[in-house]
Amino acid sequence: MASRTSGKGSQGTAGTAKPRAGRTTGAAKKAAPAKSPAKPPAKKAPAKKASAKKAAPAKRASARKTAAKKAAPRPAPSPTGGVYRLARGAWLGLAHAIGAMFRSIGRGAKGLDPAHRKDGLALLLLALALIVAAGTWSNLRGPVGDLVEMLVTGSFGRLDLLVPLLLGAIGIRLILYPEKPEANGRISIGLSALVIGVLGQVHIACGSPGRGDGSAAMQDAGGLIGWAASQPLVFMMGEVLAVPMLVLLTVFGLLVVTATPVNAIPQRLRALGARLGLVELPYDAAEAEEYGGHPDHEAYDEEWRDARPRPARPVRRRSAGPVEPYDVDRAEAETPERRGRSTRRSSGLDPVDVAAAAAAALDGAVLNGMPPSPIVADLTKDVTAERNAALAASVADAAEKPAPVPPARGEDRSGGGVPDLTKPAPEPADLPPRAEQLQLAGDITYSLPSLDLLERGGPGKTRSAANDAVVDALSNVFVEFKVDAAVTGFTRGPTVTRYEVELGPAVKVEKITALTKNIAYAVASPDVRIISPIPGKSAVGIEIPNSDREMVNLGDVLRLADAAGDEHPMLVALGKDVEGGYVMANLAKMPHVLVAGATGSGKSSCINCLITSVMIRATPEDVRMVLVDPKRVELTAYEGIPHLITPIITNPKRAAEALQWVVREMDLRYDDLAAFGYRHIDDFNQAIRDGKIKLPEGSERELNPYPYLLVIVDELADLMMVAPRDVEDSIVRITQLARAAGIHLVLATQRPSVDVVTGLIKANVPSRLAFATSSLADSRVILDQPGAEKLIGKGDGLFLPMGANKPVRMQGAFVTEAEVAAVVQHCKDQMTPVFRDDVTVGTKQKKEIDEDIGDDLDLLCQAAELVVSTQFGSTSMLQRKLRVGFAKAGRLMDLMESRNIVGPSEGSKARDVLVKPDELDGVLAVIRGESGE
Repeated sequence: MASRTSGKGSQGTAGTAKPRAGRTTGAAKKAAPAKSPAKPPAKKAPAKKASAKKAAPAKRASARKTAAKKAAPRPAPSPTGGVYRLARGAWLGLAHAIGAMFRSIGRGAKGLDPAHRKDGLALLLLALALIVAAGTWSNLRGPVGDLVEMLVTGSFGRLDLLVPLLLGAIGIRLILYPEKPEANGRISIGLSALVIGVLGQVHIACGSPGRGDGSAAMQDAGGLIGWAASQPLVFMMGEVLAVPMLVLLTVFGLLVVTATPVNAIPQRLRALGARLGLVELPYDAAEAEEYGGHPDHEAYDEEWRDARPRPARPVRRRSAGPVEPYDVDRAEAETPERRGRSTRRSSGLDPVDVAAAAAAALDGAVLNGMPPSPIVADLTKDVTAERNAALAASVADAAEKPAPVPPARGEDRSGGGVPDLTKPAPEPADLPPRAEQLQLAGDITYSLPSLDLLERGGPGKTRSAANDAVVDALSNVFVEFKVDAAVTGFTRGPTVTRYEVELGPAVKVEKITALTKNIAYAVASPDVRIISPIPGKSAVGIEIPNSDREMVNLGDVLRLADAAGDEHPMLVALGKDVEGGYVMANLAKMPHVLVAGATGSGKSSCINCLITSVMIRATPEDVRMVLVDPKRVELTAYEGIPHLITPIITNPKRAAEALQWVVREMDLRYDDLAAFGYRHIDDFNQAIRDGKIKLPEGSERELNPYPYLLVIVDELADLMMVAPRDVEDSIVRITQLARAAGIHLVLATQRPSVDVVTGLIKANVPSRLAFATSSLADSRVILDQPGAEKLIGKGDGLFLPMGANKPVRMQGAFVTEAEVAAVVQHCKDQMTPVFRDDVTVGTKQKKEIDEDIGDDLDLLCQAAELVVSTQFGSTSMLQRKLRVGFAKAGRLMDLMESRNIVGPSEGSKARDVLVKPDELDGVLAVIRGESGE
């Protein structure tokens, strides 16, 4: 009672001063044993309160430590002394090591090519067949022989001798027909039903021994499989009904394995009799047997429907109007009208053309935009050979008979054709000023080169093991950086593969674009290009180069256009895009194109493909060409083709004159269009063919359809260095006006800088084709946007046609030198070129001094040397340096301007110097009247 009273008293006293301190002191007193519980502690209460206030934090901390120690008691010592933990750790480490080894093997097997996996399975089945044959056909000793006897003989009984044959047949089928995996499930089901039915019947025939009769009795019958198949049927319905059930099961398995429906059994029996020579089939039955009656053809209705070529999905790239290279419907509508031309296929060969088109359509080449399979390629090759033979015969007949009047051609077809000289002269009309037309002889029969001169390429890949590895790498990047995105698919092109990435909700596109370097590191490729988004899709595209690039042959692209029926002469082949579709473009719709790229990027190959496409598809009456090759080695292979209007121009000064001639030709064509009231050269040519043009009475002029005029400049930079002002003025004028006149430019350069591709040229050349560039600035000059600096070269390019917002990435087509030589030789054999004499008129230098120089020859030579060496054309400078008056200096400057040494006056500014220092000797020779260039 005394201790309880003192405790209460102390608690009450402490609680008066500070409740928390009083509670802590009371608890501490209860925890500590009291030495004299009967002694009243009333007098020492104030001292205890002060000490309790000071020691409260320390006691609280010690109380927490004590509670923690009580909550987590020390573990009891192990009775095994740690041996169990050591064994457990060793076991787990060994298990992890073995699991990692098997996982690495599994990842390696997943990365294998599917063809190798199928071959490995087939070889494994053949090895099992050899082992089972050694165990069943001979007395194989050892553990393997015992295992074969226990598993094979115990399961199949008397029919164990047939198991090696069955395994060998399946393995051989996997080797011979790896492209038919869809039949594996059907064959497995059929073989299972067949084996179960046969073994059940054998087991019943041997007396239906049970497991109580011993393993030897069951092995001498149908084995475990036969016992499991027959015993339930015998128990439920007796042997009388069990045998027919097993027979039906056997027949079902046989029909499934041979892919024979029940209603086709009579046809198969008749076909078998015909093969054995017992029955003679009618023609229809024989044809049915040939194409669908044999068991190897797997002629189930559903499989036949699956094997038929399906219509291809519309390519999203072709949904935009400017990107679509040609109109197939328009081409098909014009094809029957164009088959009657003497320069194309003979009208009697329509069935052959229909057969070729049907073969191409059967293979899906036209619908899918893919190269034909080898079978259809051989078929069309034979058809083309037959067509060429018939064409040669028709040409021989035409040589003996008078030339017939060619029929009218399609509405959109223009440029070239034999003029109709048999019609009466139309009524006269006002004739425009004299205009010389590009003409060819009208009595020449010209046959186009065959596409067989161009090689065929193999079918393009749609998937490889490298693509699966890239998909896994992209998925790992998204997981590691915690981005809610997934790779939903990819489209493989010949050079790059575009992987489609779909983002989760509330995920910014910038999170994907910010991972460009991490993605490049993960896929081990620095050339990663991100498209956000893919045109027409709610997905981000990641373009990654393929480790196994494919070649795109020019012949495959042109065969697609030929099979589609589009015979426009200006349709050229460019290459193959990322989605696997061929890219073609009509130069008449572009209407001018700028091709640029660094050295080795594929620019020259693109020019070769353009020229070869024109030679393959157009006659010299359709398209005439002006080729400018300042490098002198790129276009020499085309020297002498009949499409040329002038020899290949290699001198940059002559090239400037040729461009000025093109401007004059354009003006003459516009004079005719304005005089006869037509807005486009196509309408004017069609009116000429239809006889709607009326010439004035007594006019000796003969109107012929104007051909397209294609001007190809292989290196624009050389022209801009020699005569920048004249070249730029001619190009700008042509590109501004020449579209309706049928004149089109292809400008190529390997130095896409602002001083070569000026702003005026860019503004009037709407279509661009950029190959790999060395810097971002060059890409902006060509495309007005970045992208070309990330291309990987060797034909990898970006095609931006007129009106398109985003460029299309493609692999440029390639044509070998042998193919070019074959096509050029064919064209040369058909016709010799007809050149114009007024395209490049060289300036003949005078042998004697011009009269306007007078006695100032030496002074003029000094002035020219001074201006050219300093590249500064100023009149005041001539006054100071030559110490002449202003009038004399102005006259010297005018003389140099008349000789194209300096440019015209521009106010107070210094004149442009048009001659480089290395050309000074030639300029001085011209001034002195000596022989120059």
